[in-house]
Amino acid sequence: MASKNIGEKMDGATRNLESDNVSALAAAFPEVVADGRVDFEKLRLILGEDIDDSEERYSFNWPGKRDAIKMAISRTTGTLRPDKANSKDWDTTQNMFIEGDNLEVLRSLQNSYRGKVKMIYIDPPYNTGKDFVYKDDFKDNIRNYKENASLEGQSNPETAGRYHTNWLNMMYPRLRLAKNLLKDDGVIFISIDDHEVHNLRKICDEIFGESNLMGHIHWRRRSNQPNDATKMIGLVAEHVLVYAKSKTNYTISGVGKIKLTGTFTNPDNDPRGEWASKPWKTGSSQSGTRYLVTTPNGIQLDEEWMGDSDNYEKLLADNRIYFPDNGNGSPRKKYFKKEREAEGQSASNWWPHTESGSNQDASKELKKLFDTDKVLFTNPKPTELINRCLELANMDNGDIALDFFLGSGTTAEAVQKYNAETGKRIRFIGVQIPEDLNPDTVSGDQKLKAIIKNARDFLLTLNKPANIFELARERILRSSSIYSSYDSGFKVFKLDTTNFREWDTDTADIEQSLLDALNTFKEGRNEEDALYEVLLKYGVDITEPVEELTLAGKKVYSLAGNYLLVCLEKDITLDTVEAMAALKPERVVCYDDGFADEDVKQNSLETLKRAGVTDVRVV
Repeated sequence: MASKNIGEKMDGATRNLESDNVSALAAAFPEVVADGRVDFEKLRLILGEDIDDSEERYSFNWPGKRDAIKMAISRTTGTLRPDKANSKDWDTTQNMFIEGDNLEVLRSLQNSYRGKVKMIYIDPPYNTGKDFVYKDDFKDNIRNYKENASLEGQSNPETAGRYHTNWLNMMYPRLRLAKNLLKDDGVIFISIDDHEVHNLRKICDEIFGESNLMGHIHWRRRSNQPNDATKMIGLVAEHVLVYAKSKTNYTISGVGKIKLTGTFTNPDNDPRGEWASKPWKTGSSQSGTRYLVTTPNGIQLDEEWMGDSDNYEKLLADNRIYFPDNGNGSPRKKYFKKEREAEGQSASNWWPHTESGSNQDASKELKKLFDTDKVLFTNPKPTELINRCLELANMDNGDIALDFFLGSGTTAEAVQKYNAETGKRIRFIGVQIPEDLNPDTVSGDQKLKAIIKNARDFLLTLNKPANIFELARERILRSSSIYSSYDSGFKVFKLDTTNFREWDTDTADIEQSLLDALNTFKEGRNEEDALYEVLLKYGVDITEPVEELTLAGKKVYSLAGNYLLVCLEKDITLDTVEAMAALKPERVVCYDDGFADEDVKQNSLETLKRAGVTDVRVV
């Protein structure tokens, strides 16, 4: 194979989504793109009557939408730094839990995880006026995040002048970036309540396409009726909007469509396995066929039945008719679990709490998990709800479930539980901003204030930072010890600015910047930080196991059986490069100023090229 990128300089920013959009347009209409520029007049001619430029055309707009679109395609030099101390099973796990603003994290994932996520579930702020709505900074969002990490005072009260638009400006860019991460047959599930469901539906129609709406689910979140005389209609249900990346690519399989509910047993040891039953006798509102049925104990029943007598006799001969009460009861038709799963059963858009759990159920389970009698989370989602989403998404071994509003950590625990129950190997990526748990910032709502205080006090007793990220991390740690599966660990990464000085565009002191350029990394950063930044921006799955090699006295990182070698040392000699070439990698990354001299650099590139290395990059 011919070498493609010998000695090419790596770009320190995340994926260029603008360029991706132009490339997609060029693929569909090559005649309208030249030198990376789009000829819109020619595009208009090609599209003809399909262009709507009338002033009265339907569109969904709000103040700030233009900037929200720009936020979705802007690039960043930010990165994710490994935090091994707060991880579990670092060397083997393929799960990730990321601390940081999810907009910047979604940007940072574009190179490595574009088109690789099978399912996204998010439970974003409902914009009730009490929950926070993070305010992004178009000019420098990472600095904005680091300066406001505690998020005190980030609520969006109804009295705000831009109550709905603040929420829309937060959600729009995140959903656009999330769509890029979905596989072609991927799906996204979004929980929401009445406050913003109408606006969420509109922006999802725009981002994912109206034709890709899979359903609008109503989930009964409460197991009891609220007692609030001030409201005409009590809130017992919430919404889950479901969109596919592409409805035509979503594959419906019998097992994956919905888990069969009810109790399946096999009391008669039927070789076809577990079964359940339903009445053969018609109900009061149904009509059937009347004939005589004789029970095994000789009792004759003259009733209207679900099928005719010939069909009944065939089912009876096939041992598909069951008589309860020791053969004295009215006949019931058996149906087998394996057959029903193979046939499939469409999920309805009504999910009762008896099948999908409730907030109260989730709260009880969390009290048990944290060994406390106090409420630590507000309206947590039950794992049963997320598990139904996993089933509908047709998750299989190696598939990734992403939740970038992880909150209490339900999605992470649900994946652990799903793997333990099914034997599958589903991975999760969770993202949560370290929202400060400070009850003093809450005014008016004494119940919410008390819950936040409970959570803060609990973390302080563990000598841990009092924020939601740490509370969720503690939950995942505890649940991982309950569900025995192939992977109960997780790698923790934290959002930060780039580790490389030359990629850092955030500097006002030019003289100091020139002095700093003599050093490869920023103060407080190390080679391992840099390694994961290189992998992330190179487009490598950063949960892949990394092996450290020593070649001619220099440290070299190896991934995927020497498929990729990374050396970030200085004073690299040709001996090290020849040792790398001998391992027959396909890709190699080195530090640009790491070679002993320019001659060594040029000879090294030629050596790797002769060895068949198809891609050599320098940083």
